[in-house]
Amino acid sequence: MFLQLLFQKEYYLIIELEHMFPKINEISKKRKMLGLTQNELAKLSGVSQSLIAKLESGKIEPSYTKVKTIFENLNRLEVKSKIKANRIDYNKVVSVQENELVSQAVVLMKKYGYSQLPVLKKRQVVGSISEKTILNQILAGRFLDQISKLQIKEVMEESLPQVNEDAPLSLISSLLQVYSAVLISNKGDVKGIITKADFLKLL
Repeated sequence: MFLQLLFQKEYYLIIELEHMFPKINEISKKRKMLGLTQNELAKLSGVSQSLIAKLESGKIEPSYTKVKTIFENLNRLEVKSKIKANRIDYNKVVSVQENELVSQAVVLMKKYGYSQLPVLKKRQVVGSISEKTILNQILAGRFLDQISKLQIKEVMEESLPQVNEDAPLSLISSLLQVYSAVLISNKGDVKGIITKADFLKLL
């Protein structure tokens, strides 16, 4: 009888867990969106880093109490992270026009200490140029003096992602895991830029 009650209690705890929280494989997704390492999440939740790793890889049966604590911490941080981008002191945008020379982009990157710049066609963002862009041209066999005389539109890469000023930090954090910077816009006009370094200053 005791064992039957114990199994019944465990069964209802599992059902409650499934209804209260997302699936276990959502831990990794939520953690990465919030910009947390496994070790940081482990410390916040009072568990070991190896437990987080095993939960994310599906190598361990979850403990209700521990998973409940982990999700509560993730949800708390997610709510806290919904600070709007317009509350961030983001950098003023330094941009180049697509018909300008690569040498002009290099001058601006050196002057402002940026590693990437958005490329505009008048006021519309059409691409980006970065130190990596120029390095790729060198690796392709072009000499520096040749590259510097090219128009930016000949070498530019895809545009940096844009978000509105009311975008939550969780979205920006997710984009910065893929891109080197995110543009902040208001009604289509680019107002600022946030780099990975800028984002880390908020932590």
